[in-house]
Amino acid sequence: MEITGRMAEIPREERPREKFAKKGAASLSDAELLAILLRTGMRGKSAIRMGKDLLETHGSLIGLSRCSIFELTKCVQGIGLAKATQVAAAFELAKRFARGSITTRLKIDDPGTAFDLLFPEMQSLHRESLRVILLDTRYCMLRIEEISQGTLNESLAHPREVFRPAFLYSAYAVIVVHNHPSGDPSPSESDRKLTIRLAEAARLLQIKLMDHVIIGSPDGGRKPYFSFREAGML
Repeated sequence: MEITGRMAEIPREERPREKFAKKGAASLSDAELLAILLRTGMRGKSAIRMGKDLLETHGSLIGLSRCSIFELTKCVQGIGLAKATQVAAAFELAKRFARGSITTRLKIDDPGTAFDLLFPEMQSLHRESLRVILLDTRYCMLRIEEISQGTLNESLAHPREVFRPAFLYSAYAVIVVHNHPSGDPSPSESDRKLTIRLAEAARLLQIKLMDHVIIGSPDGGRKPYFSFREAGML
């Protein structure tokens, strides 16, 4: 049943907060979870309907997470500064939780682990970000450094900027990672050229370039990332 009226018209046991408390978070739709954040609707439109409108306008939670507070206040009627801030704060907490759950002794010796490490945060970025994972001699993570933010189509980074953190933190090896906001992890020509330059610089600097991983998003049977090492290009 389409819910457009007041929340008070919905049976109490089916209201998002009561449903959450009784049945758990998994029983709620994305729109219902958003309704809890929004708290109230507006005349003729429930908070659940507003949550649906947000999702329909931006296509998905990922699309919604990329919106600034200003964008949120402009896209759906009834979303003011307070509601937009509540939604944006929830996404920011999720990102911080993802970062905080990372252990600095995590062993990363394959592209799948690198993807699992950075995908929760990088999927919400609307611009390309190039990062380097620094590893010790046992391929355990030392830290992650962001090198650059590019346009929607290209990350701009000179090899000296990519490998500088490796010298600063005495890393034995690195994994270079960047995202494609489009969701398609297929490498562009500029991605290929950058990888060649990085491989040449790594040999000269005697730093092991483990991989260059491009993060996309899950799409049916397609792998959500591209690994230059797996593809035999590194």
